[in-house]
Amino acid sequence: MWSLAAPLALLLLPAPLLVRWLAPPVRSVGAVLYIPQGLADSARPEAASAAGRWLQAVLLGLVWVSLVLALAGPQRTEPSGIIPASGRDILLALDLSGSMEKEDFSLGGAPISRLDAVKRVAARFVSDRRGDRVGLVVFGERPYVAAPLTFDVDAVAEVIEAAQLGISGRSTALADGLGLAMKRLLDSGGDTRVVILLSDGIDTAGVIDAREAARLAAEQGLRIHTIALGPADLASAPDDRDAVDAATLEAIAEESGGASFRVRTLEDLGAVAEALDALEPNPRASPPLLVTRPYWPWPAGLALLLCLGLGFARRAP
Repeated sequence: MWSLAAPLALLLLPAPLLVRWLAPPVRSVGAVLYIPQGLADSARPEAASAAGRWLQAVLLGLVWVSLVLALAGPQRTEPSGIIPASGRDILLALDLSGSMEKEDFSLGGAPISRLDAVKRVAARFVSDRRGDRVGLVVFGERPYVAAPLTFDVDAVAEVIEAAQLGISGRSTALADGLGLAMKRLLDSGGDTRVVILLSDGIDTAGVIDAREAARLAAEQGLRIHTIALGPADLASAPDDRDAVDAATLEAIAEESGGASFRVRTLEDLGAVAEALDALEPNPRASPPLLVTRPYWPWPAGLALLLCLGLGFARRAP
């Protein structure tokens, strides 16, 4: 969209005509230097032809119009391609305990591990969060910050895709992983702070109470969404060593004002990503930032070229 930075400058366009019509005529003065007549005749410029005078007048008019237009500041507002920052900080807390290697998900009829299923969906979810700051905490026996909060969502997605089992131990310190994610968010200063906690097991190595941590998160304005991953849970299969503690994860989400999801298949995991997009609206849906590009150098440059043309026109016989 085109506009002018100083549109009132266009009021100067008729100024030369007003000066010509309203200003008193210039009175001629007598000669102040007497020189021989022959020298005076050779120094007197020849009268310009009617066509030459018309050309000079046109060039002068175009110079004035170009200068006024440059002073008015033509500019164009256009999309920059940059997604505006949403003010939202999202930290994924990803379980990398030993049970994540269990192959009870299916992709194209072939079995894949829980971790591979999570990688596919979580990396795509993170890549679509342009405008958010996203980070990653992984936990097994101990929690670690795998990627600090950053706008470079592609880099975080690469870290997720490269995640390996065993780097943080084989046990499940669920509450410790949640606590580390909360600590990072409390220090972030974001307008909206969200933890997405994904686990497929029972808290077997934590030293803090997960429900108490969730209550603290609610008091600090943090929201926690939980994803219970795996076909079996403690309620339906209390003797299954790979069962997920879905009840605890649901309680964590409720305490903090978040949502809880139960995932048994790869399709469920994909639906969770869509649901999270609805709960935490994707900033990519927002219009990109607009930038204003000035174009005054173009009419200013045209005025310079016209002045050069005017000089040549006056030198022409």
